[in-house]
Order: sequence, then C-alpha cells, then structure tokens
Amino acid sequence: MDKEKRILKRLKELADLIKKHNYNYHTLDKPQITDQEFDKLVKENDVLEKKYPDLIIEDSPNKNYGSNIKDNFKKIKHDSQMYSLANAFDNNDIKEFIKRSVKFLNLDNDDDFQYICEPKIDGLSLNLVYKNGDLISAGTRGDGFVGENVTENILNIKNIPSKLKKDFPDFIEIRGEVFLNKSDFEKLNSKLDNKSKFANPRNAAAGSLRQLDISISHSRPLKFIPHGIGKCSHNFNKIENYYDQLKNWNIAPNNLIKKCQSIEEIIKFYNQIDQKRSGIDYDIDGLVVKINSFKLQERLGYVGKNPRWAVAVKFSAEKANTIIQSVDFQVGRTGAITPVARLQPVNLGGVIISNASLHNFDEINKKKINVLDLVEIERAGDVIPYVTRLVKKNSKLNTKIKPPRNCPICNSNVLKEKDEAILRCTNTYGCSSQKIGRIIHFVSKKSLNIDGFGEKQVKQLFNLKYINKIEDIFNLDQFESEIIELDGWGKLSFNNLINSINNSKKISLDKFIYSLGIRFIGEVNAEILANEFKKLDVFISSSNNISMLENIDGLGPKAISSVLDFFSKDVNKETIKNLKNHLTITYKENKSFDNFFSNKHLVFTGALSKLSRDEAKYLAKTKGAKILSSISKKTDFLIAGEKAGSKIDKATKLGIKILNEKDFLEKINL
Repeated sequence: MDKEKRILKRLKELADLIKKHNYNYHTLDKPQITDQEFDKLVKENDVLEKKYPDLIIEDSPNKNYGSNIKDNFKKIKHDSQMYSLANAFDNNDIKEFIKRSVKFLNLDNDDDFQYICEPKIDGLSLNLVYKNGDLISAGTRGDGFVGENVTENILNIKNIPSKLKKDFPDFIEIRGEVFLNKSDFEKLNSKLDNKSKFANPRNAAAGSLRQLDISISHSRPLKFIPHGIGKCSHNFNKIENYYDQLKNWNIAPNNLIKKCQSIEEIIKFYNQIDQKRSGIDYDIDGLVVKINSFKLQERLGYVGKNPRWAVAVKFSAEKANTIIQSVDFQVGRTGAITPVARLQPVNLGGVIISNASLHNFDEINKKKINVLDLVEIERAGDVIPYVTRLVKKNSKLNTKIKPPRNCPICNSNVLKEKDEAILRCTNTYGCSSQKIGRIIHFVSKKSLNIDGFGEKQVKQLFNLKYINKIEDIFNLDQFESEIIELDGWGKLSFNNLINSINNSKKISLDKFIYSLGIRFIGEVNAEILANEFKKLDVFISSSNNISMLENIDGLGPKAISSVLDFFSKDVNKETIKNLKNHLTITYKENKSFDNFFSNKHLVFTGALSKLSRDEAKYLAKTKGAKILSSISKKTDFLIAGEKAGSKIDKATKLGIKILNEKDFLEKINL
C-alpha cells in the first residue's frame, strides 16, 4: 500500500510539473528547464502509467487524449482536403509552372506575382486543428480526405502548442511536416538492433509517430515545421502574413524561407539550397515554390489533387552504379509487361536498392543494356528507381535481353499496341498478375483505402485462393479459421482487416470510379465523370453513349475509348453489380452551390477579356455548373466572348440562351 501511495504521489507531481513546464514553454515562451530535462519527466510519467494503469490520475498529461496504449488508430476526417504538390525537376519546369499560372489568370506576365520559396522537408504530413486557440486534433494526410488520428502521439513535440497565444482565429487547420533531425536519427538508430533500424530519417519519423504505444512516440525527438493552411475562419492576404502569425503562436515556420520576385531569383535560391542541403540537419528533397497571394491562389484553384499555385522543384536525382544480375518481367494490372533489373544491392539515398525498372524493350535496345553490365541507376523523388545508362559492358556476355513471346505469367499472347512502346498481355481477365494488380489498386489508399490490406496480403490471399476478384474481399470472413492460422496472421490482425473492410464500404462516386482501374481514368478523370453523372446507374447507362462522353469537357479521346471498352465487357458489368451489393456509393452535392449556374450545362466560345477560358470554366465548375465541349439540346447557356464562331448560330437555332462575358461575370457573382 505504501508503494502505491508513493507512485500515486509521484504521478501527481509529474502531472503538475509537466503542466507547469508546458505552460512556461508554450504560453509564456519562458522555459525553465532544458528539453532533455522535460523529456525525462514525460518519459518517467509514461513508464509509470504503463506499469501501473490502475493508478493513472484524473489530471494525467495523457488523460485528455485517451489511454497510453491503443489498439489501433482511429480515422479522422479533415475539414478541408489535404492536397499534394505537383513535381518539377529543372529550370524549364519552373518556367512552365509560372507560364501556366500567367495564362490561366489571363495576365500579360508575372509582374503581379511574388513567390514564397522554402525547402521541402522529407517527412510526414500532419494536420493540426485548433478551435478557439485550443488544440483539438492532429491527423496524418491519409488519402487527403481522411487520415489517422495521432493526437495523443504528438503531444510532446515542442513547437506544437496545446494552446495558441493571442490573436488566434476561432478555427484553423495548420498543416506541416513531422520529421527527425539527421543527428537525432543517428542516435535513435544506434540504440536499435539491426532488425529494428530505420532506413532513413523519414521512415524513422513515420515509424515514431505511428506508434500504438504512445510512450514510444513521446520518447523520440520529433520536430514539426508548418508549411500550409487548410480551413480557417480568418482571411490572410499573403502566405508571409500567415507565417508571421505562426511565429506569434510559437509554431515557427522554416528559417530558410525566401520571398522571390522573379524566375531568376527562384532559380538562384534553388541552387543555393541545393548546394547547402548536405549541411542542413534534416532531409530535404527539393524546393517548394508558392504564389504568395491567397487571392491569386483562390483564383488558380486546384486540378485533381494538386494546387495550380504551387510546385515542388525536386533536387537532382541521386545516382549510383551497380551490376545487373538478372532481368525479370513483371505484368501490371493493365497487362503492361515491364522488364525489371535485379541488381547487386546498392545504397541510394539511405535506401538499399536491389530492383530497378528498365521501362520497356525499346529503352533496353537504345541503351544497349544487358545482364552483368555495370549500369547507373537513379531515384528521383518517390519514384521507382530506374536504369539511366550503361557505364561499362561485360564483354563475356553477348546475348541480348529479348522481349517475351508470351506473357511470362499466363503464357498468353502479347501485343504491342500502335503508338506504344509497351508490350501487353492480351489475357486481360484471366492473367493472375493482372487480377492481383486490380485487387491491389481497388484496396489502395486512393481507392477504398483499406488499412492493413497491402500488396503482400493481397498476393498471399490470392495465391491461397481466398480471393480471385475484387468483390471477393467482402466475403473473407467465411475463411476466418483458415486465415488466422497463416504466417503473419492471427485473430487480432484478421479482425482488424475485417473492420477496415467494413469501414471502407461507404465510398464517394469519384473514388469508386477510380477504384475500378479503368485505363486512363485517374483521379482527375474519375472526378470529371462523377460530377457529370452524379449517380453510378446513370454513369453505367451512359457509358456506351460516345456522343455524350465526347461532350464532357476535359475528357480526352483515350479516356473515352477506355470507358467504352471497359463497359463493353460483361465481366466488368458483373463486377460492378456485385460491388453494389456491398458498397454504399455516394455523390456529395456541394451545398455551397447557390448560384445561377448550379447544375446548368455551359458551353464556352470565343475569347474572354477579363478571364482566361480555363479560369472561366474552373470558376463555373466551382459554382456547380457542368461544362460541355459542344452545343446540344442539353446545353443551357452559351457563354460567348469575342470572335465567337459557328456555335452561336447553332445555339440560336436550338433556342439556347447566349450570354456575353459581362453577363457571365454578373451571374457568377464576380
């Protein structure tokens, strides 16, 4: 009993001390102890709470955020979508980014632009939600809409205050990156056994943050740097104003930020950061360039998952030399046969690389690459490593790497399509590799986003014949007794998978269309189709109407041809029919569409003076309009600019109302 009293007393002391020093650090900005001393207090508290869970006090530092050990991470929905940046790789890409922005905004040049440039930290994206100045939640990016709730795990990150200082908005989403310094990464790895060591600081940061035992997260020196903003009840004029306010709230932005006025300044700063990056104590993989004005950002908007007003300029790719030991052929979900080099393992940017893509057989012949040759491999950003060039031939081997005459998986015929360098397996619905690829795509983060159902699990369950097609994943519960006995499985992991599958059964129409894996229907085209048809049954019934598909603005001929081909196959219709029995597929109408053009079909013709055609279309879409490429009886309005063509005559004959640019801007509330 005396021991329990002593422990209880110490837990109360620790709670008071941690609360006091948190207040001194975050609110008063006057820390009275070092970071190391504070960490010791937190670690002692976590150890005691873990060892004596029955003695956890009401004022425990962890109490407001749940227990110390969690069974799994809960999902958390972001109030506004978390986007990702498009990549650029050289000076021409930077110029193209600015050129596109100028054209979209219908400007003569970029004189009105200011750019905020900052290093792109190679870490884990985090979304912090503050209400009335209080930290409410913290979530990972996830699929951009829903992430993992890691609120408990981030409580010890020093520059994430539990309460903002004065002049805070009623509501704000603060976005940034969680990372580990290189020096802290080395210290952490030195304490781990070889099996547990992390490959690089990014993996270490992600692994440290995503610990179910939050005491492990708390014990590791994670850092946070803000770089963006989501939903906010206050309007900032510029990024620099927002960053200044972050400093006042004790959430310091990057200290290597530079405001640039021109392309030349951006390129100069990029080169400076590239040269000094080895001396920076955290990993960076590029420079983020953002247009400073929030008003211009709003006008530029987004395309798919990328903002038009920002770009990540990646540093030159890391390269290494190694020997090709053999070449295999992989078959993807669309039947594409890719030659893959099996390499003598080599360290590239902290990652051990043993495989690299050879792209296609035309590239192999062009580079004159063969087995046992010494080659250069490259890894730019997050892409799969690939062989860039031949360094030295091995004179002992004269045979060439020849393309397979049949599919290496199912032995079916292969075909090289016109205007393509890629060889494809023709057994679309019978090839096991294509089947596996479609299932992996279906359960992936951008599709159904089923936790714990990755490539390894899909291949294992497919090879054991527990699943054969994508709808089979919803019947896995009938194989519970068999699966829990497999290596890497058990009752808990099986239940977690079934729960994840059940939690994924409500899906938006655009994600469902994307999940089907139709060629050329990526996230952007899936969203275009969802916004056009709104209901799955309408999409299916219209999928063979070529004229209707051709009239959808933004949908190209390859995508249209692919949709027609997909729905011409009975096997695909059967799959969708089966999936409808398991899924709730929704289309969420934007309730902010309270505009003259809501649900109206618009066609544009001629040149506009105040807006570019692209911006006018984008603006109309944000107001709920549908954009068509040609005049038909379905058209509600023709928006006619200067030098309008024959569309005016056709609209007049059909009795379609014609609006000039001034009318359009008035109706759209500009």
